Amino acid sequence: MKKKDRTWLQTLVALLIIALHITPFYIMVNMSLKELSDRSSRWMPALHPYFQNYPTAIEHGNLLSAMWNTWIIAFLSVIIIVVAGAMAAYPLARKTSRRNRIILTLIVGVMMVPQLSILVPLYKEMVSLKGINHLWGIVIVSATFHLPMAIYMYSNFIKSIPKDLDEAAMIDGCSMMQSFFYVILPCLKSTTVSVIILNGVGIWNDYQFQLYFLQKPAMRTITLAISTFFTDSKQDLGAAAAAAFIVVLPPVMAYIFLQKYFVKGAMDSAVK
Repeated sequence: MKKKDRTWLQTLVALLIIALHITPFYIMVNMSLKELSDRSSRWMPALHPYFQNYPTAIEHGNLLSAMWNTWIIAFLSVIIIVVAGAMAAYPLARKTSRRNRIILTLIVGVMMVPQLSILVPLYKEMVSLKGINHLWGIVIVSATFHLPMAIYMYSNFIKSIPKDLDEAAMIDGCSMMQSFFYVILPCLKSTTVSVIILNGVGIWNDYQFQLYFLQKPAMRTITLAISTFFTDSKQDLGAAAAAAFIVVLPPVMAYIFLQKYFVKGAMDSAVK
């Protein structure tokens, strides 16, 4: 195949991938501008935009309260994931013993366990801890299930950092903990951004755990708030699409501003 033909083929494949990713956003925005009585195709552009769906989504879905709950859960969970993940990965990466290799293998294996497969025992445990309908309960659950990925990414990157930095810090009088916080952690900036985006978006979009552990209306998160627009008697697609558009903006904006560090951190953690 000629180089010119190969370039056209690559461009065509890239355009198809872009179209596949943009299509859901187009349908979401288009449906958010249509009235409930509008039965036209979802692909048909809204000829008379109906912006009332946005106030309806905010008021009837109690969206602002849901976004605040989701923000608290995502923020606290990500803090735990970053701190605990980096601290756990440091000794696993620096001390390459057989025991640490087994521990790291088990951590990677935990990532393969489907979340729903242990939902019943997990729910019983949270009931005994009185964590149902409390934000701290879902924070613990979310952080626990996203922690293995963070440990795996951090450990891969820390292995690429020369041990001479640790030794120099020890000579200067730093303890192992001080060496980690003052020397190693600043080197993990790009990986930390990747961990924040990957896990933050996952927690922001979570539905199954929040559905079971946050049952009170006041505790609803964005995914639970959007689901309230779909009932047995009524389906308000316009308001649901408007709510989805509002709640998708924060993670999209975060990725746009942090994409340079995200790509670098993801590549470094995967390759190194």
